[in-house]
Amino acid sequence: MNTPATLVKVNTSAQIRKGVSGKRFSSGLAAGACGLLVVGLGGWWFTFALAVIVHLGLLEFFRLAQFKGIRPAAKTTLVVCHLLLIGTMWGSTGGLPAHFVASIVPISSAIICGWLILQPLTGSIADIAASIFGLFYLGFLPSHWLRLRELGSIAADLTPALQKSSLPITPGMALTLMACLLIVATDIGSYLIGRNIGRRSLSSISPGKTIEGAMGGLLCSMTLGAYSGKILGWGHGYLVGAILGMLLAIFALVGDLTESMMKRDAGVKDSGNVIPGHGGILDRIDSYLFTPAVVFYFVTLVVPLVNQ
Repeated sequence: MNTPATLVKVNTSAQIRKGVSGKRFSSGLAAGACGLLVVGLGGWWFTFALAVIVHLGLLEFFRLAQFKGIRPAAKTTLVVCHLLLIGTMWGSTGGLPAHFVASIVPISSAIICGWLILQPLTGSIADIAASIFGLFYLGFLPSHWLRLRELGSIAADLTPALQKSSLPITPGMALTLMACLLIVATDIGSYLIGRNIGRRSLSSISPGKTIEGAMGGLLCSMTLGAYSGKILGWGHGYLVGAILGMLLAIFALVGDLTESMMKRDAGVKDSGNVIPGHGGILDRIDSYLFTPAVVFYFVTLVVPLVNQ
């Protein structure tokens, strides 16, 4: 008896989805394990891992820009982004003065503009904007992961509960892990709630995202943030932690939609194909770009005030 063509198509589609889900789970698990390892190691190991991610992300970003006919200063921006990460790490360990590290971004911006000026075809506003945004988006913002991770014993007041613990966990390690877990909670909450009860579209930029999913991610992040604040010993821990969770979920969503907006403008579905089942590096790290700065400035500016 012949098998109906429609049944064959349904079975094939189901097998493809199952295969993609398997790849997505496996690659996601591997990425999570590697991330946990390098966060635990910290120092230059963490810097090297972050530099690899930034390098691959910049290549994908410039590829999106080139699809629009933009000619960014790709090589120059790649170099100065790596110098920014090295300088940030070196400065966090006391090897460089703080004002020297702060000067890297404006000086690098001038160098990028100078490179574009010297090209046979003079750069356009779009070329300058793409290059400088690349420095900000995949240089300055990710550098806050290093600043957060390298918060050492001098920042013990940011995690009062750890002072009573015998575990070999520094404030920077604890806060970095907390930030990563909050992002994961946001992603999982958004996916599960959006998939099961999502009805209303959140934005035309990313039709698959729903208001219900965004609220689910926000709720998960706030819940985990509240418990994290209490566990770390913050003053008014539940409330302060929930506020941080709310801010992080919002900025994670902004990062996600920003990358979706760029892909939509470039006319591509994925930023690349580096990670099986996930697409490109930018597809995987979009939620991790704006968030470290939010966490760093929140814990260094707000938490000390509520702990007084």
